Amino acid sequence: MKTEILSELRASGQYVSGQQLCERFGVSRTAVWKAVNQLKKEGYEIEAVQNRGYRLVSVPEILSQKELESIRKTKWLGQKIFYYEELDSTNSAAKKLAEDGAPHGSVVVTETQSAGRGRRGRSWASPRGTGIFMTYILKPEIEPANASMLTLVMAMAVAKGIGNMTGIRAAIKWPNDVIADGKKICGILTEMSAQVDYVNYIVIGSGTNVLTESFPPELEGKAASLYMISGKKFHRAELIEEINEQFERYYNVFMETQDMAKLQEEYNQLLVNCGEKVKVLGAREEYEGTAQGITARGELIVDTWEARKLVASGEVSVRGVYGYV
Repeated sequence: MKTEILSELRASGQYVSGQQLCERFGVSRTAVWKAVNQLKKEGYEIEAVQNRGYRLVSVPEILSQKELESIRKTKWLGQKIFYYEELDSTNSAAKKLAEDGAPHGSVVVTETQSAGRGRRGRSWASPRGTGIFMTYILKPEIEPANASMLTLVMAMAVAKGIGNMTGIRAAIKWPNDVIADGKKICGILTEMSAQVDYVNYIVIGSGTNVLTESFPPELEGKAASLYMISGKKFHRAELIEEINEQFERYYNVFMETQDMAKLQEEYNQLLVNCGEKVKVLGAREEYEGTAQGITARGELIVDTWEARKLVASGEVSVRGVYGYV
């Protein structure tokens, strides 16, 4: 009931009469009044005027099931949202949910993670009330070899979503980091369960630093948050919805060809070190060259003094010659 009333007040933007809400949801005026008062206690500022009804004045910075559901505009992504106050890892929870039958497009969100994970087994700090920690559950009909490219699609969605909502210019550090002001603001981890020629499910987790005010000494100069960059406090739920909308759009384009062919040009525009010197750190070799964008298969093109090389994501890291970017 609270979610439905919140959605209705949001959609209207004006006063909505109590009678309208009663008829819309088939409940009594008392039930509407109780739901509105519960929303007020949770921090929503709702104005009530006799003979006019209720109007949503302001929304608190809050993550909750009803907040995320009430602002959803996507067509298929997020039709099912799983919200938790705390998880060990959204990716771990998403994998269990996927195995238990959670539908394609489900979104797992938590306020904090006790064992957040990044790429190559690294831990990911997830302090309560500061970031976006979420995972998508996808069950696409694609070749397993094409799944890793969805990391690039997610990076585009995060960078575009941040830019649209905050005005901060976010860029991509291939393959799975989003940066702003030369520092990491988001990491992405994609995992898959598959047969030889069939994908059971893919989970794409992302951790975005939104309201963090400081980082431990070992991360200073490497990590930042949207608040630290702009001095502004953004609503995480609204940013989640913006990222969801962008991912749904990019994903639909990706599925037309099951590669980056139609997204390649835009991705390269977002690639922070396109045209810059980079250092490729692989398990068997290290070399330097100039990044020249990505192929339609999502490989990073690196020109060295002796040859043009194509770098697949796997267990390879790419750094700037003189630092992280």
